[in-house]
Amino acid sequence: MCSNAKLILYSDMTVIKNMQKIICALMMFLVSQLAQAKLEIEIVQGNAQAVPIAVIPMQWRAAGPLPLTGVADVISSDLYRSGLFAPMDEVDMVDRPVDAESIRFGTWRLLKVDYVVIGWVNDAPGGRGYDIVYQLFDVHTQERLLSQITTVGFGDLRFGAHRVSDAIYEKLTGVPGAFSTRIAYVSATGEGSTLNYQLFVADADGFNPQAIVGSPEPLLSPNWSHDGTKLAYVSFEKGNSEIYVQNVSTGQRDLVSSTKGINGAPAFSPDGRFLAMTLSYSGNPEIYVRNLATGQKNQLTQHWAIDTEPAWSPDSKWIYFTSDRGGKPQIYRVESTGGTPTRVTREGDYNARATISPDGSRIAVAHGRGNEYRIAVLDNKTGRMRILTPGVLDESPSFAPNGSMVLYATREGVRGVLAAVSTDGNVRQRLILTEGDVREPAWSPVIR
Repeated sequence: MCSNAKLILYSDMTVIKNMQKIICALMMFLVSQLAQAKLEIEIVQGNAQAVPIAVIPMQWRAAGPLPLTGVADVISSDLYRSGLFAPMDEVDMVDRPVDAESIRFGTWRLLKVDYVVIGWVNDAPGGRGYDIVYQLFDVHTQERLLSQITTVGFGDLRFGAHRVSDAIYEKLTGVPGAFSTRIAYVSATGEGSTLNYQLFVADADGFNPQAIVGSPEPLLSPNWSHDGTKLAYVSFEKGNSEIYVQNVSTGQRDLVSSTKGINGAPAFSPDGRFLAMTLSYSGNPEIYVRNLATGQKNQLTQHWAIDTEPAWSPDSKWIYFTSDRGGKPQIYRVESTGGTPTRVTREGDYNARATISPDGSRIAVAHGRGNEYRIAVLDNKTGRMRILTPGVLDESPSFAPNGSMVLYATREGVRGVLAAVSTDGNVRQRLILTEGDVREPAWSPVIR
């Protein structure tokens, strides 16, 4: 396993040079049994100012059987996971209104609830699936804030509930929701000669995990396309590192790069036309950009140091990357068409694996001081770095598509888990894959 860790060395700057011992330890933690189950989500640090809201169980008016998990349960869970809302438990609801005329606002005010969500589910016209009909009310003003219908296919009721959550979240916070998105992550089963890696895709709440590829050799660095239909990743299945692009729905995959040496750290451009990557066929790990239509490559960096982990700015003008050209790993940036790189991070001994917020205002990194590695966010305007997480080995940050949270990998005891933290550091949650370890998280864009 340690020999495999050395192969991974240049595709992730968190394992550069003196990090080999840490990587060997991490790889050992990726060998427990994986269960085909949802991620367990637990809020480990909440928001004392969470807004009280009641999502009333929605009346089932459709012809089909009542689902095991109701739409209101999914919505409540979504809002709770955001850390910004405190949904009322169903057992505490003294009333179950379905329409506006049935809402007794005085009762909900006495229960100290600020907002109420009501609605029902019925068959969509033409047998197209289901209509989720819902309304959102301000309890104090009695104002109707939302009145909408979300139509979904017969197998997409949970997805429709996530869409409702997104709308409610945006209405009450002014920020688009990210509940109807997906996450990708890498897990491993077995040990020794039976070790097998799998790249999974799951809903943002951990449900519906699907393995899209498996390999007896490491899988690394999943990265979503701009439309959420494809994943680029690194595979060692043929011995050397190779970069693939795979359609998440159909499973069709294309080999994008298998040059001599390192093929690592792929990153789609915001428009999906280009793929930035780390290649070393010229003798040293450098940043390249490949035109996915023509296959033409453009080399952006040329330095004796290790340049890796490219990340695009939202406007496609810049590519941020990790380099130890200054002696220790730090974040630099270069124009996506080429030019002279400039250093971005200066605080701390180690900054790597940059991910850029959707508005380009912040950069999340794995930030190291001494032997502690935490997730931090750099404000591009002020240059201030804010540490968000309390762990000692936190890595692989990935911004939510609405910029409100950062997904990352960490450890609890002897197993790896995923975790998420709000960008102000006030809300943290952990996502534990039952009986397994996970790494390399990537948060998808909004699924249209």
